[in-house]
Amino acid sequence: MASLGRKEKGQSLRGSRIAIAIVIGVLLGCVFAFWFPHGFFSSDSAAPNHRIATSNLQIGSPSCESGERIKMLKSDIISLSKKNAELKKQVRELSEQLRLAEQGQDHAQKQVLVLGKQQKAGPPGTVKGLRTNPTVVPDPSVNPRLAKILEDVAVGMELIVALANSNVKSMLEVWFTNIKRVGIPNYLVIALDDHIVEFCKSNGVPVYKRDPDEGIDSVARTGGNHAVSALKFRILREFLQLGYGVLLSDIDIVYLQNPFDYLYRDSDVESMTDGHNNMTAYGYNDVFDEPAMGWARYAHTMRIWVYNSGFFYIRPTIPSIELLDRVADRLSKQHNSWDQAVFNEELFFPSHPAYDGLHAAKRTMDFYLFMNSKVLFKTVRKDATLKKLKPVIVHVNYHPDKLPRMKAVVEFYVNGKQDALEPFPEGSDW
Repeated sequence: MASLGRKEKGQSLRGSRIAIAIVIGVLLGCVFAFWFPHGFFSSDSAAPNHRIATSNLQIGSPSCESGERIKMLKSDIISLSKKNAELKKQVRELSEQLRLAEQGQDHAQKQVLVLGKQQKAGPPGTVKGLRTNPTVVPDPSVNPRLAKILEDVAVGMELIVALANSNVKSMLEVWFTNIKRVGIPNYLVIALDDHIVEFCKSNGVPVYKRDPDEGIDSVARTGGNHAVSALKFRILREFLQLGYGVLLSDIDIVYLQNPFDYLYRDSDVESMTDGHNNMTAYGYNDVFDEPAMGWARYAHTMRIWVYNSGFFYIRPTIPSIELLDRVADRLSKQHNSWDQAVFNEELFFPSHPAYDGLHAAKRTMDFYLFMNSKVLFKTVRKDATLKKLKPVIVHVNYHPDKLPRMKAVVEFYVNGKQDALEPFPEGSDW
């Protein structure tokens, strides 16, 4: 009997062990099924997204997961969904930034660096756009010799600059004689040949001659009025890099007042106009009529007469230097181009496909104060009221007989000879 009892007890113990082994096996199976749903040796077995994808099936297995585990999995899914949404948003924002950068060629970022932080718009009538660009940081290393001269000549980092060769010697004398008479101290002649250097020195006129440059010197020695005028866009760059505001002046100008007292200095370029009344000087709506179009026969256009490239004030800003570079580059490649036409095209033409326009602020000078010779000889001299007005300068730009007209302007405005302007026709004989 004792032997039989021990036998039954041993069988019972073996059965319990088998049952325990089965339970352990089932539990291990559930664990491995959860963590390795694609097989223990699968390369994707540890991928979290696969675990999440199959978790719904696992959640429904009451034999393997508790209620607490189900809550944790749901929480993980919600958290990962939120992170996924945030990543998608970041991708969209980065894609948009990339698109804008490619489209605008980094212009927007450059503007932010120049203008500073973004601002809120104020109430209607109070919002004014920025038009005055910051000046460049002066760089004396560009031309140390010129920098030293400008330290002695300029007033308030400004001066009048004119280019001259021996072909305009007589007009140059009238030019600087009247500058001295008005009492303007800050002016400089850029001599394009040695004769002008000696002439200026003998008359106590501040003068500067550039270092030899065959590309400039060949034109300077023999060039006519327009050819010499075109050189200024290359030469002026150094003045702006040195941090000086320049009032560029042709030689065929009579000074009657100090022009620096009449500048606004709120724009990159402040220029006199070739216009002769309010419309032509400051712009107007010109209606083009094309009858063949019927109902749409009238097309509105905007017109303004060009700025005169022989008298303008230019501030030392990045847009100003870019303007000089653009004009100089075109004139070097387009040999038949007129510098004044190119100057205005670069200043006014807007951006359009295949062309990035210049982002420069500009201002038109008062055409009665900064007077061209068309205004004087066609309008002012015939009007008793306008004749009493004293302009700041008179530019004899519309007439080829420059020297006698310059002398007549001096006689009329300086010496008070009322009939000094009468002998001259409105236009020219040729």
